[in-house]
Amino acid sequence: MSLASLQSYVRQFYEGATPEGVRFRYALLAFDIITVLFIIATSFLPSNDVTELLDVLFGVVILVDFAARLLVSRDRLREFTKLSTWTDVVAIVSFLAPLAGEPGGFLRILRTLRLLRDYQMLARLREDITFFRRNEEVIFAVTNLAVFIFVMTAIVYETQKFRNPQITNYADALYFTVTALTTTGFGDITLPGTTGRMISVVIMIFGVTLFFNLARALLSPSKVRFSCPTCGLQRHDSDAVHCKACGNVLNIPDEGLT
Repeated sequence: MSLASLQSYVRQFYEGATPEGVRFRYALLAFDIITVLFIIATSFLPSNDVTELLDVLFGVVILVDFAARLLVSRDRLREFTKLSTWTDVVAIVSFLAPLAGEPGGFLRILRTLRLLRDYQMLARLREDITFFRRNEEVIFAVTNLAVFIFVMTAIVYETQKFRNPQITNYADALYFTVTALTTTGFGDITLPGTTGRMISVVIMIFGVTLFFNLARALLSPSKVRFSCPTCGLQRHDSDAVHCKACGNVLNIPDEGLT
């Protein structure tokens, strides 16, 4: 098989609309979610032979996926300008070489965010899952907030575990991240020094922004995604008859639910 034939074959799985390609991308999404749950669960447990073996297995799968994405990419150099590429590299190193730092694997959670923002995956989720279609903004807001919390938890733990006696495990780092994000500030755990203060500032500023974005998504009236044929407005009230931007009559498909 030539290189071009191999690229075409693999590209069908990553970009194709065939049933096999759709199932493959759903499997990747499920794998990402399982990996995130594994990272979170094992971060609170002492290292052992079983978790180290699973680390290697996850790392090998991620490495194969990473190599396949580079293979089908139409601009490989451009791939290395993307944050998602470098988070994959960090995750691969952390899984395959635990001595390099297991917490780096927390950056693996960013892959779930990237997959959810893949155009074809989004279109498929909207078509197949009613719950996703109705709650897309809330799901993205929750995902963004979760990604931020666990990445910042990893940063807090990595920067403080050897210098701050108040942070001895992931639970301590997660506790500080959540209290800083909500600006509760109990004061029982603090990050000393300039670096610690800057991390706290980042958590508070961006965390509060993401938290309010989630609140807005939960409290704002539900919208449906339907492109107006005249002006192209994408979001409309679920019971809209006319487009608010241009007044054109809409024919939004629904499932007969009120």
